[in-house]
Amino acid sequence: MDITSIVRKNIRELKPYSCARNEFKGEASVYLDANENPMNAPYNRYPDPLQGELKAKIAKIKSVRASQIMLGVGSDEPIDLLIRIFCEPRADNIVAIDPTYGMYQVCADINDVAYRKVLLNEDFSLDADLVLAATDAHTKLIFLCSPNNPTGNSLDREEIRKIISGFKGIVIVDEAYIDFSLEPSWLTELDTYLNLVVLQTFSKAWGLASVRCGMAFASEEVIGYLNNVKYPYNLNLLTQEFVSEQLDHESRKSEWVKMLLEQRTFLQEQLETISWIEKIYPSDANFLLVKVPDANLIYNQLVDKGIIVRNRNKISLCLGCLRITVGTEVENVTFINELKQL
Repeated sequence: MDITSIVRKNIRELKPYSCARNEFKGEASVYLDANENPMNAPYNRYPDPLQGELKAKIAKIKSVRASQIMLGVGSDEPIDLLIRIFCEPRADNIVAIDPTYGMYQVCADINDVAYRKVLLNEDFSLDADLVLAATDAHTKLIFLCSPNNPTGNSLDREEIRKIISGFKGIVIVDEAYIDFSLEPSWLTELDTYLNLVVLQTFSKAWGLASVRCGMAFASEEVIGYLNNVKYPYNLNLLTQEFVSEQLDHESRKSEWVKMLLEQRTFLQEQLETISWIEKIYPSDANFLLVKVPDANLIYNQLVDKGIIVRNRNKISLCLGCLRITVGTEVENVTFINELKQL
């Protein structure tokens, strides 16, 4: 696939900003190139704009090449950048499943790009033919979230493959919740599909939501455009160093995932004992989508008790639904006890 042909003309012709740390590679004894204050090392120096050391660690853990990684301020940064790279405002469009993560549409709206929703089936399953039918010559991106938010289910792999194979644009598979699923990651397919972008994050399984570090994985060509368009020093030194240190504790992350999966099972079993709960949807994520008689009322009653869940009542196909994040055992027991008293 010729990726360049679907990149916006101004982005193809863009001469990216060349910062001091781009122009010199390696170590030196005297740095007089970036108008930095010579005092207060190491924080006086601009950080590595391409996060080389951190990417090398991530590449080893994820079994990809460092050149296939772009790091952003959460996953929201690469979502926004992909739209800016490929979608001409007021001309091109994006197709995405519905319901799904809300930032896809927010970023599309900010960039003045039309956003087309394709409703999932009633059981939240994906119909590739419907998604492809919603595209036209001006569709540049398709967003698929798997496991999906807020539904919690993994999308059928063969349906995703049909979309990637049949679409002449970029397909983004958002795997924010992949650590909680038994489904394999699409990272293994990066060299097969040049139009595939996989998003992952440190916010969920790694417990680093406040650190704001997301990962985009793609072909070297797509990563090159992402690096050209992103702000030069998008990840500060504190973030790079802290995330790097956390990567040395991958076994701890695995223990947290194991605990959360056990607690997800516990939550589901306890919710099943409450007679007025109408439905608990299957989940491959760290949350459960639960249908209740009156979502607004129950949400507000829980708020009054100091318990905050997510009201998804107004989302497509989610009428009457609350999204409940899996917490610690103490938090989950407290939630269930209060819920039973409503």
